[in-house]
Amino acid sequence: MAKKKDIISELDKFANETFQVAKLEDVIGDRFARYSKAIIQERAIPDVRDGLKPVQRRILFGMGQLKLVSTSPYKKCAKVVGDVMGKYHPHGDSSIYEALVHMSQNWKMGVRLVDLQGNNGSIDGDGPAASRYTECRMTREADYLLQDIEKKTVEMIDNYDGEEKEPTVLPARFPNLLVNGGMGISSGYATYIPPHNINEVVNATIYKIDHPNMTIDELLEIMPGPDFPTGGIAMGKQGIREAFLTGSGTVVVKSKLEMEDFGKKQRRIVITEIPFDTVKQKTVEKIEQIRIDHKVEGIEEVRDETDRHGIRIAIDLKEGANEDAIIKYLFKNTNLQSNIKYNMVVIRNMRPERLGVLDILDAYIDHQKDVVTNRTNFLKAKDLHRLEIVDGLIKMVSILSEVISTIRKSLNKQDAKEKLMSNFEFTEIQTDAILAMQLYRLSNTDVTALHNEHDTLTNNIEAYDKILSSEKNLLKVIKQELKDVASKIDQPRRTVIEDEVTDLSVDESDLILEEKNIVVATKLGFLKRISLKSYNASSVNTTSDKDSIIFEKEVSTLDTLIGITNKGNFVYVPVYKIDECKTRDTGEFVNNICQIDASERFVEFFDIKDFNKNLTVLLASHNGIIKQTAISEFSVSRFTKEVRCMKLDEDDYIVSADITDNPLEIICGTSETNVIRFRASDVSLYGKNAQGIRAMKIHDKETLAGALYANKNDDLLLLTSRGTLKRIKVEDLVISKRGRAGERQIKKVKSNPFNLVALKKLTPNQYKENVSINVIYETGNDYISSFDLKYNVSDSGKDITKDGLGYPLNIYLPKPAKADEVPNSDYLLDMTSDIDLFNYDTIDEAPLKKESKGSGSLDLLDQILCKEEHKEEKSTLLDEQKALEDLVNINTLEKVDNKEVLTTDDGIITKTKASTIVRRKRPSFFDDDNE
Repeated sequence: MAKKKDIISELDKFANETFQVAKLEDVIGDRFARYSKAIIQERAIPDVRDGLKPVQRRILFGMGQLKLVSTSPYKKCAKVVGDVMGKYHPHGDSSIYEALVHMSQNWKMGVRLVDLQGNNGSIDGDGPAASRYTECRMTREADYLLQDIEKKTVEMIDNYDGEEKEPTVLPARFPNLLVNGGMGISSGYATYIPPHNINEVVNATIYKIDHPNMTIDELLEIMPGPDFPTGGIAMGKQGIREAFLTGSGTVVVKSKLEMEDFGKKQRRIVITEIPFDTVKQKTVEKIEQIRIDHKVEGIEEVRDETDRHGIRIAIDLKEGANEDAIIKYLFKNTNLQSNIKYNMVVIRNMRPERLGVLDILDAYIDHQKDVVTNRTNFLKAKDLHRLEIVDGLIKMVSILSEVISTIRKSLNKQDAKEKLMSNFEFTEIQTDAILAMQLYRLSNTDVTALHNEHDTLTNNIEAYDKILSSEKNLLKVIKQELKDVASKIDQPRRTVIEDEVTDLSVDESDLILEEKNIVVATKLGFLKRISLKSYNASSVNTTSDKDSIIFEKEVSTLDTLIGITNKGNFVYVPVYKIDECKTRDTGEFVNNICQIDASERFVEFFDIKDFNKNLTVLLASHNGIIKQTAISEFSVSRFTKEVRCMKLDEDDYIVSADITDNPLEIICGTSETNVIRFRASDVSLYGKNAQGIRAMKIHDKETLAGALYANKNDDLLLLTSRGTLKRIKVEDLVISKRGRAGERQIKKVKSNPFNLVALKKLTPNQYKENVSINVIYETGNDYISSFDLKYNVSDSGKDITKDGLGYPLNIYLPKPAKADEVPNSDYLLDMTSDIDLFNYDTIDEAPLKKESKGSGSLDLLDQILCKEEHKEEKSTLLDEQKALEDLVNINTLEKVDNKEVLTTDDGIITKTKASTIVRRKRPSFFDDDNE
């Protein structure tokens, strides 16, 4: 029954409760505002007066209460942490210990405030030992922060439970905020104040006292910039000036290093100082990763040789490395150089504010005025109290007998006190002192001491009155105490100040150590760079399945590979970006350097040393379009994506690419083995985004197999779909005009025809050196000797079929060791070329025979031109000459009804006066004076 009544009473109590109706956003806003105020004022932001956060202040005050001054024995850190946590800072012990350890680390503090025995972490980011293993006490600098705190210099408030008193701020005998700096993040605010040199800060404070209107330039003369405990070089006077003036600015800090010689011709970079607030081990790891990734080829080894004597990071360079470029690269890409951003947000008058250095000095001076005033008042009151006692004792000595008689006649202490006060007019304080005085103090010596003490106390009180009555005297006291601190703490400047920031721009090629490597590239886009030693040791060059090598050459690490794809794009690949591999490795995919489409295949690779060199690239497409483009068009600054090099129709793709520094002739071949030879000047230079022009006349279902540069001394190699390779002389081909039909070079058969898949040139020196011809198949490569190829005129060429490799796709010939001599281009000015006209009918596998239909049409025209030199009828000559200029694509000269005619694409024109026909030379790239 009682239980039921209890439940009913609880329900009635709940029903009678009232609820406050409020909006959620108002409640959250109010609570968060309170929380924000608490963490801003009492956790994360330092006070402008003593430069300490609450936890740091409580730790130092707690150590002072435990008498752990700089001259006392050490005590366990766990005791300090427990005492601070129990009395002043009701938070986690780990956060208190972390703050204590931070104040003991000489690579983070301008001057240490805690002297810690044991493992207190390291500049490599290692954590400290547990608090039960370490011991601590305050440093001499921390003593100055707490000095005179017992003299009521600062306000004391109740702790969190009201059982203890704690200071709201420490007396701080030097400007700790600027000396040690501080950093923290709170709700809506963050602060970052770098450390400065204590002697410079004290001198600047003294100068500020003497010159209240001190300018920022005068400040920079005394205090030129931050002074980091890790040293380094601070650059950018303008950034320092802005930070000192406004409290916000950027200072660039770089490591201090020196160069050492070792070995025969090698050099070593030795880093002895690193930027403030960086982790040394992470910096070393970053440099090592740069070496592993071959981002800087000149680095041989990285070692951390740091010991108890100081920091030492050794970076061994390879012989011939560009040390200046490597140093700039490391500064730019590692923490060997960092930006220190001033954001001097502090608590002033219980409010967060961003202050400049001059404002911080003013706030500190105001704080010292309060501290000295409070201390002076305390000392004056103490001396006045003592002077009152001394005066009473001196008065008592003069009437000693009466005093003793009065005391002896008193009933008790209280009665004696009342009689002394009434009979001799002693004050209560004096009466208590007289009654507590011991008889031996009545000797002559003690009486003399009392008179001396009276004089001293009187002088002190007069001095205190002068300080309290004059601000000038007050400031003198502050200055003198600052000078005393500076005289006892002598700290030389550790950070060098430079006016300007060093320019770190560096050409990436300067970072590459030039050396020769073998570079291998495949049609699928796998690249590998092989050292000459590894390449010569192994003859097996591995590729992935269904892949084949299309480029294999010794190149320099300073060269650049240009890869042409079948989609009309090209990739720009610096050789040093290619991973170094062994010959048996597949290599890295080009997408690791430059992104390409998954369906693209590479047609050709070129190695380029200088993009300003006079080189011309020839591109040919499947549909018969060709173009010439200067190599300078292929130079790009960013090479993470492929770039277009030829505009193509949707059904078109690139089949070949060639390059030369002296474009004389172009030879094109079709799938039906029709080949045409014409001057390179017939094709203009186009930009990389242009489409080009038609190369030659091709029939239906006939496509262009390729195009290349050549000259009259070269041979032409024709690769067919049936695995044959034919060698013919370029000089045997007629010099024609671009756009005309070609001449068939391999007989046409009904079944399984010989389709041309690729054509390449074989130079005289390549043949003399017997270079190996790399035949590229669907699933691999095969090599044949140049000497194995003889001239083939009437047959289809040498059978080079290789079982298991699939269909042949292309051929690749390495450049000769000795460059070929380029013939004089004057031979192209001679328009009289013998034309061997072949008339291939559709036949079986019978041998091919050459048919001749008399002299060629160009020969006939040259004969007519010779006869016309003696002709006098100029008007007739001009008419016939104009008629000849209208002709297009002269193919054959035939006999029709015993009349000489010229068969053209436009029809048949009969010449009744053949002797009057002349040919005017067409202006060309090689002869600008032709008419």
